[in-house]
Amino acid sequence: MTEFAVWAPDRNRVSVLVGEQRIALDPAPGGWWHTDQPDHGHGTDYAFLLDDDATPLPDPRSRWQPKGVHERSRVYDHDAFWWTDETWTGRALAGSVLYECHIGTFTDGGTFDAAIGRLDHLVSLGIDLVEVLPVNAVDGPVNWGYDGVGWYAVTENYGGPDAFKRFVDACHARGLGVVLDVVYNHLGPSGAYLDRFGPYFAGSNIWGPSLNLDAAGSDEVRRYMIDNVLMWLREFHVDGLRIDAVHALRDTRAQHVLEQLVVEVTALEAHVGRPLSLIAESDLNDPRMITAREGGGHGLDAQWADDVHHCLHTVLTGESQGYYGDFAEAGLDGLAHVLTRGFLHEGTWSSFRRRSHGAPIDTARIPGSRLVTYLQNHDQIGNRATGDRLTHTLSPGLLACGAALLFTSGFTPMLFMGEEWGARTPWQFFSRFGDPGLQKAVRDGRRAEFADHGWDDAAEVPDPNAGSTFTDSRLDWSEPEQEPHATLLRMHRELIALRRAWPELSDPWLDRIGVDVHEQARTLVVARGRMRVVVNLGPEPVTLSLGSEITRILLASEPTTSDGSSFTVPAEAFAICRVAS
Repeated sequence: MTEFAVWAPDRNRVSVLVGEQRIALDPAPGGWWHTDQPDHGHGTDYAFLLDDDATPLPDPRSRWQPKGVHERSRVYDHDAFWWTDETWTGRALAGSVLYECHIGTFTDGGTFDAAIGRLDHLVSLGIDLVEVLPVNAVDGPVNWGYDGVGWYAVTENYGGPDAFKRFVDACHARGLGVVLDVVYNHLGPSGAYLDRFGPYFAGSNIWGPSLNLDAAGSDEVRRYMIDNVLMWLREFHVDGLRIDAVHALRDTRAQHVLEQLVVEVTALEAHVGRPLSLIAESDLNDPRMITAREGGGHGLDAQWADDVHHCLHTVLTGESQGYYGDFAEAGLDGLAHVLTRGFLHEGTWSSFRRRSHGAPIDTARIPGSRLVTYLQNHDQIGNRATGDRLTHTLSPGLLACGAALLFTSGFTPMLFMGEEWGARTPWQFFSRFGDPGLQKAVRDGRRAEFADHGWDDAAEVPDPNAGSTFTDSRLDWSEPEQEPHATLLRMHRELIALRRAWPELSDPWLDRIGVDVHEQARTLVVARGRMRVVVNLGPEPVTLSLGSEITRILLASEPTTSDGSSFTVPAEAFAICRVAS
């Protein structure tokens, strides 16, 4: 028996169209409509008809859109998939290393099954959690994923729902957890039919229509979002979710929808018996996001920490355009601050926003592991005009120095695919909607976006709709076998292994970290218990006194010399050692 059900509170009649057969749905409490049908199981194509409108519409909760977001839905039975991960006990976020991955450009094949063939590389690298960019149904054959409109369906671009389950199952078989990037702050510009069914939308933001989370009819809209979260965690066995741009979720209710998510995910976690993590992308610098509910916060497990990225980026590259301005001005002192505080803006003036911003983190109560940090991610590469990586700007030595600061920090570190070997392939913004007018709007909007970021030449920005923009963004898997990529890959493996071997290097308590900087010499010494991370970002060798006897050099990016308690570190190099006290 298959139940067809849909929420359409303001409609007088609702039918389901199966083939050419139109079957009336019965009204149910709360604005729902439903019918049970015995002969239309897994694989049946269907659509809904509303009142006298003859336009077939896909199911808002469709689990399968094999012909695209504008076409009929297909019945999908989650129980038909045969899982092999019964012994999987999950991966906690604290202590883990994340790897952000876009399935379409991770391999030449661009599918979940092709990505499975590269999972052993991640295992040998030391990755714990694979963070997959959004996979829900989106209009067009290529997309970052943030224009999704079929939230409950896995895009056919990568192989569909069974293929995603095979990917998750294969990850678990190798000891890898899976974090899925999800987008609830807006829907894409093409194929968003939710407003035909009910009061799903509450205006729009800069990206598209936004959800009605607090006005009339919002109970079911919130349920639509929360049930989607639970589906990924329960039916697809995903281990965590990264929730995009939560600062754009407009919710004035006494219990914010994020806290409601935490309540329900905590209940599911108790049922499935494995850790389930919720990670926010937040632009607010608000510690309440990651403060436990018992302490008056929303209770999310972690949030992305852009301030750390911005300080690392400006120190390494010297860039100061756009929102990098305050971070460039702060220099090495600013980097020292975020390594021990997490946020640079803690209620201080933000010149980019032209107002004060943020609030301080209580580092004695909130561990740094609740902040996910990175040198690069999909936004910080893809939202550059040409999608250029740090590899196009920095020497291998400075790339290694940045990695050393990341992996010896008190945060939860994350790599963007290919970063571990210094990939030289760009990662550009791409999409390809079917509507030529929308293609033009995306192209023109993208080229107009960069005035505040220092790229004034519109000809420099690749056309998001061009096939080459997508194919140029694919990883080149021949690079890791070549120099200097092979050496940089080995360095990343050794840094991750070192972090795992020495508890001082994964200690999440930021108030136990000390950082000494010398702005003119371009050096940092980070104290982690008896560990010292010595980084020379300058163009000349530097001799530094550590004030304690050096008992062991654990890792160095270049040959270093030590004499008792002093180190001579080559230009653009780092060394990690242990001292006597």
